[in-house]
Amino acid sequence: MTKGYKFQKLNVYQLALDYVDNIYSITNQLPDRERYNFISQTQRAATSIVLNIAEGSTGQSNAEQRRYLSFAIRSHLETIACFDIIERREYLLKNELNLIRANGHKLSVKLIAFQKSLK
Repeated sequence: MTKGYKFQKLNVYQLALDYVDNIYSITNQLPDRERYNFISQTQRAATSIVLNIAEGSTGQSNAEQRRYLSFAIRSHLETIACFDIIERREYLLKNELNLIRANGHKLSVKLIAFQKSLK
């Protein structure tokens, strides 16, 4: 992939892309009856993280970029809430969820650090 845009060179953007890949992989294991509920919602929330990093990074002021990072952080938290519900319904094994949560935590830490660096 050619990395011609500023956001494509960001480590946090690359982590977010990895998180989306992980989300798609794990949500595709959910029951088909959840296709329009947890599968779709979790995938859209994860995708929103990547999109907000991209949208906020190019040609924006630091304040505007912080605002978009705030949206990305909120979308990440939405994925966590989805996984809490998925865990309660016992759709996936706990160790599968723990792995995605660990990756998500790393992403969250990077998002928050990037946001704070823009102040």
